[in-house]
Amino acid sequence: MEDNKEESLCEASRNGDVAKVQSLITSGADVTYFDSDGQTPLMHAAKNGHSEVVRALLDSGAPWNAVSPSNLSAGDFAMDNGHQSAFDILLNAGIQAELVLGTIARKDNAHGNPNEDYLEDRVTFSEDKVMDKESKAVMMAWEGPLMEAHAKAICSGGGHVLNIGFGMGLVDTAIQKYKPTSHTIVEAHPEVYARMLQNGWGEKENVKIIFGRWQDVLPQLESYDGIFFDTYGEYYEDMRDFHQHLPKLLKPGGIYSFFNGLCGSNPFFHVVYCQLVSLELETLGYSTQLIPLPVKDCLGKETWEGVKHKYWQLDTYYLPVCQPIDDTE
Repeated sequence: MEDNKEESLCEASRNGDVAKVQSLITSGADVTYFDSDGQTPLMHAAKNGHSEVVRALLDSGAPWNAVSPSNLSAGDFAMDNGHQSAFDILLNAGIQAELVLGTIARKDNAHGNPNEDYLEDRVTFSEDKVMDKESKAVMMAWEGPLMEAHAKAICSGGGHVLNIGFGMGLVDTAIQKYKPTSHTIVEAHPEVYARMLQNGWGEKENVKIIFGRWQDVLPQLESYDGIFFDTYGEYYEDMRDFHQHLPKLLKPGGIYSFFNGLCGSNPFFHVVYCQLVSLELETLGYSTQLIPLPVKDCLGKETWEGVKHKYWQLDTYYLPVCQPIDDTE
């Protein structure tokens, strides 16, 4: 029995036969087709490094962000097999699509899945995590070394420091080691805020706690030498909105950083969003350096026990260090 058009399209994509691919597409072959292995024609082309076929499929509407049963996209296949040209084409397609549509941003955010009712929900505290009512982690102890690195970055110039989102207090505890002139913390969850006060954060000499959503307390904020942003229950668009206020909040020569959990369950999507946020910050006048930190050893088998959503599944964390462009030249 003759293979259908879609199976033929997968084969042609696998073989790099761009003329046959274009002919099959013209004849009506479905570029969104998944074969019996759960892979699309685009994945086959990317896996084998056939850049022209990759471009032809993308131009014909093949979804760049489709994933296989093992959660791999065409970009992951290109990346894993060292096909730089195909990878670059897919990366550019992903960035352009997300700039226009933001499809992944609506499904994933900087720290777990969005939860619009988070601020009204009960949270539970344990030694190694803070959880929401749906057993999704608000923050976890494995992030400790990352928060140490974030604190070191934003405190490198001394002075006045701002943190948006207290969580378990990991980054704020690390910030205190650098003895900043002032240390402002914005926290919106009433139970987290109450626990902060219970643990003595309101009595520290250089600490100022502002209770409320950052969007609501902006008039109370000043300008700072270092800023860290890590909220839970918000979309990527919320962080983008915060970035619009950086020119007023961050002093010349200051350093900004954020928890970079963007698409933390897929390597290629993570790269797309690292590049996307860097581009968007560049348009605001900031350069972004992404410092690779290995995190595989931080994540043991027991890490995610009892946690509904594994918001981080990658071996490397890219710590963003952002500065005004004029001050880095």
